[in-house]
Amino acid sequence: MNVTIDKNSGYCFGVEFAIQMAEDELANESMLYCLGDIVHNRMEVERLHQRGLRIIDREQLQELHDCKVLIRAHGEPPETYALALRNNLELIDASCPVVLKLQNRVKHAFDSTTRQNGQIIIYGQPGHAEVTGLNGQTGNRSIIVMTEADLDQVDFTRPVTLFSQTTKSTAGFYHMKQLIEQRIAAAGGRLESFDANDSICRQVSNREPALRKFALEYDVVLFVSGRKSSNGKALFSVVHQTNPRSYFIENEQELDETWLQGAASVGICGATSTPMWLMQRVADRVEQMGEMLPV
Repeated sequence: MNVTIDKNSGYCFGVEFAIQMAEDELANESMLYCLGDIVHNRMEVERLHQRGLRIIDREQLQELHDCKVLIRAHGEPPETYALALRNNLELIDASCPVVLKLQNRVKHAFDSTTRQNGQIIIYGQPGHAEVTGLNGQTGNRSIIVMTEADLDQVDFTRPVTLFSQTTKSTAGFYHMKQLIEQRIAAAGGRLESFDANDSICRQVSNREPALRKFALEYDVVLFVSGRKSSNGKALFSVVHQTNPRSYFIENEQELDETWLQGAASVGICGATSTPMWLMQRVADRVEQMGEMLPV
């Protein structure tokens, strides 16, 4: 059985940068706090926990004083930085540069469109850390949409500015853009007052065509990702649409040998939050299973 790991899968720059910053700090510290999961991958979170990284939520952050806290790649709203000043917290800021740039764009657009009685729409997952940070740039007054039904919150007779969470599907963003244009027309609004910004990270969106090509090359495809990963869900959808014999797993323990029956080749790929060491572990297990399968 031919088992191949997709060389283009694995951490994006932002996630790799955040994990490197955490490891650098932990080389000199016995413990480091991190606000939320450093990456949406349970296996990597557990590995870093063993090295001293302690995940905290926003309520726990309120109680911390005089210590270090890592800000992960997803970025944070302004109130997190204000709290850090009040509580004398040293922030190790690993916010992805792409996310920081988008935060600035959202804040600038909000300041501009507010004067025109406009609205900011963010195409993204409600409650996702990156979306929380983006919404914070508007004083939590943006409208978060994921489905067509969510658009019922919008007044389409007023100006609309659309942004996207950086890890969302490109196809999903442009579908939402089309729906908004249709709603504006139906409401008698002006399309010239609609400003759509494709703010999806190209390191993420460029993986879609590469994954389609990869999925076509193998009898079976194993997509490795944490179940919390928004990017993982979007990319797996691309893979599964291309190759129906594709399976979403979090680790090698979830493998089912019946998936591999009759397969001469297996491709292993993952999300931008999937570590290469975890995909290698899956590959090793597949090879073990392949030796035991009947020829």
